Amino acid sequence: MGPYRIVGRLGAGGMGTVHAGVGSDGTRVAVKVVHPEQAQEPEFRARFRREVELSSRVTGPYLVPLLTADPDAETPWLATAYVPGLTLHQHLLAHGPLAGGSLYALAGATAQALAAIHTAGVVHRDVKPQNVILTPGGPRVLDFGIAHAADGTSVTRTGVMTGTPGWISPEHYRTGTTGPESDVFAWGALLAYAATGRLPFGTGAPDVVAFRVMSGEPDLDGVPAQLRRITEKALAKEPDERPSAAEAARACAELLASQVTQVLPAGAVPETAVDMVTALWDVPVEADPAWHVPPQRNRSKRRLVGAVVLAAAVVGGLAGGAAALMPGDTGNGERTSSATPPASPLASAGSAQPSADTAKDDTAGGEQQAAGDDLADRKSWGQARAAQGEGEHAVASALLHDLDVLARDLNPIELSLGAVEFHSSRGEVYFSYRLDAEDEHGILYAETEIARSMCLTLNDVVLRLHPELPYRTYVTVREEDGRDPQVTWQEDFVADAQCRSALEDGTDAAYGTGQDWEPDEYGLGEAMIPSTDGTEIRVADRTATKIIERTNAMRETLGTDQVLGHDEIKVGFGPANSAMYVWSEYLMWNQGQIETWADMVAGEACRALANQRQTSGDGWPYTRYAVAEIGGSGYLMIRWGTVTPQADCSA
Repeated sequence: MGPYRIVGRLGAGGMGTVHAGVGSDGTRVAVKVVHPEQAQEPEFRARFRREVELSSRVTGPYLVPLLTADPDAETPWLATAYVPGLTLHQHLLAHGPLAGGSLYALAGATAQALAAIHTAGVVHRDVKPQNVILTPGGPRVLDFGIAHAADGTSVTRTGVMTGTPGWISPEHYRTGTTGPESDVFAWGALLAYAATGRLPFGTGAPDVVAFRVMSGEPDLDGVPAQLRRITEKALAKEPDERPSAAEAARACAELLASQVTQVLPAGAVPETAVDMVTALWDVPVEADPAWHVPPQRNRSKRRLVGAVVLAAAVVGGLAGGAAALMPGDTGNGERTSSATPPASPLASAGSAQPSADTAKDDTAGGEQQAAGDDLADRKSWGQARAAQGEGEHAVASALLHDLDVLARDLNPIELSLGAVEFHSSRGEVYFSYRLDAEDEHGILYAETEIARSMCLTLNDVVLRLHPELPYRTYVTVREEDGRDPQVTWQEDFVADAQCRSALEDGTDAAYGTGQDWEPDEYGLGEAMIPSTDGTEIRVADRTATKIIERTNAMRETLGTDQVLGHDEIKVGFGPANSAMYVWSEYLMWNQGQIETWADMVAGEACRALANQRQTSGDGWPYTRYAVAEIGGSGYLMIRWGTVTPQADCSA
């Protein structure tokens, strides 16, 4: 890829895949390669080109430098320096909150990084623990995937908030706009989290967190007194009451100097802030194994990339840092759920219902063809075996790595990883797991995320890196204490290149169809996350614009004095429920007025989905819509439905 030789795979996500690369001089790099289908979208290419341009502006000691890129290639890519280490989020899960000098060093280093970003005229917009890597030499701030220029130009989805709930500033919630002050607010939340292990505004549904951010006081119990003062200022509700990143960096430098004098002899006190961070930094160094670099091969022969998943920090929020997973190693070992999860067999339309009288049988033989049924069940799972050979080890390592990353992001849902196994004669890859979630909706959300993660990873590793393997189907098996294992999904990942089918089928199996489906906070939270799909962006923009036009035309009926826009009315997509969400943040309507507005919106949403279905055919996955109102005390689902050939969209 460009001047870099690809020697391994670091992770994958919705935007692309990150590979381990080596330069001609032996330099280790992380190479982000976008998914081929996204490379065909002009909007995505514009977003990626913008990311490259912005990243090239920013330099500093606590950032991950962009080395080179080709946004105009047939498959666009960029390369950054390889940075080993855990993310701050992963470190806190493994080792607990930071304390002492390391906490002050984190504060100083990240403030300096943001100051460098803002000096370059860029706003990060996604400062959070997953985007801070704790390297042996100090913290690093990464991920400019949704950064934008401070002049306001950006490429993003109309009507959708950019950022992660819990790390979004009050003004971003109120107006949808961000600036350097918003980064400082997120930095204050980052310090509180690093010091206590708790989110300063708690967890929960996105609208509940938003209410706390805009109206509540942060939980700063446990933050050291000196650091607490600067944290409180950074978390001020009004942007102009916060310090700039440069001012915060200077304040932290003074705190660093005070800390250094307590741990070093007077004559050894460093003079620069960078030296002071290094002097105080005391974070466990994670294993960083030597990369397995395969020998050069003749270009006419198929290259077999060695099975290696590395501890790495990579741009784009695709992999972050992770413990090394070498062939045959599950990384963190077996984890067990703290409680028995509720029963929720989620067989997809293409899945087998598990047999009640067949248990896992390790002696049945992995190569034996299951008789009498093409669908996977516990019997075929019992016949599967562990990975054998380079290619299967590569698949198993990649799946366990990506699913471990997913498990960390599902909090508070607990996903415990089991094993990846293979049934070569059936062409099936199995993954077993345990789940602990509070309700059925949480279980559904986790199940769909597992299915999509497996589909993306297998499409990448099998089809692109190891096409010699015979596998084309993934099967997920949920294990529970006191219950027989359940096959929850089976899908052909080769035929389902967009990784959509399993999500649709699983949702239908759990919720039913038509009016049996009810929207929830999980889908609404998904809809608030920016899309990178060009079609979704166009449909959201077109639908939001039409609804806003009709809303303003109804001002007299709705009793609205204000001309409403994209700050008050927003559109987004929840893939797990195959649903388009429309929500209003305008709170001045009475009950009758909001019902009237929702009737109009439901009709527009129904028509938008029906029209797109006619244009895209079966490739368009969204068949449901929901209309909601979000206020300071929570959200209210007002209208929802499913678009079928018989659906009436005349409202």
